[in-house]
Amino acid sequence: MARFAANLTYLFTELPMLQRFTAAKQAGFSGVEILYPYDIAANSLTQAARAAGVEFVLMNSPPPNWAGGPRGFAAEPGNMARFRSDFDRALRFARVLGVHHLHVMCGKASGEEARRTFVQNLKWASAHDPRISLTIEPMNSTDMPGYFLDSFDLAAEILEEVSAPNLGLQFDVYQAQMIHGDAFAIWQRMADHVRHVQIADWPSRHEPSRGDIDFPELLHTIRSSGYRGWIGAEYTPRTSTEAGLNWLRSA
Repeated sequence: MARFAANLTYLFTELPMLQRFTAAKQAGFSGVEILYPYDIAANSLTQAARAAGVEFVLMNSPPPNWAGGPRGFAAEPGNMARFRSDFDRALRFARVLGVHHLHVMCGKASGEEARRTFVQNLKWASAHDPRISLTIEPMNSTDMPGYFLDSFDLAAEILEEVSAPNLGLQFDVYQAQMIHGDAFAIWQRMADHVRHVQIADWPSRHEPSRGDIDFPELLHTIRSSGYRGWIGAEYTPRTSTEAGLNWLRSA
């Protein structure tokens, strides 16, 4: 059976953050994600998750200014010291939360030097704490212009070059569709690399129900491939979160 995690950065925003854990559990989620949880004490978040009975599945590194701040430094040449300092802070947070996966964001960069920097930083990070699962996620250039990791093919090359057992692919269905035009085909090519899945409709990035992706078929494809990890709901609800959860009930 699939395990679904609510991304609390996007879902249940009608409530204060610490109340969203219980709302997610009551709605049928057994896990949660928060992109950047750093503004709330880690112990408070841990207590909220335990009280609700949900697992903390995913968070992002580094801790940026979410309101327009940079989206990582892992591929930025000359920014290695900042990457490592911020990664350590994120790692401390992740350990307290007991998070399953820590998503390493690469930031805006291009060229061979950026690639070498990204690979070097990922090798360092994966060896820095071999116990934690790290992920990388391609981002489309429309929503995030200039982001270094802009294709799933590049992500596969990076993963093979780093070759760390605790580093894998974060497969976002919306991103796969935006970048390559066929999330099904990308899944078939990348399934062996996938550590975590996120879903949202396309092209609207709303609930996975009304757009151009056949989600029942996609979820069947994902399960049939042998994937047994978490599936994160990372989308912006059209209205309220509760009003758009028919997809979860049917799944």
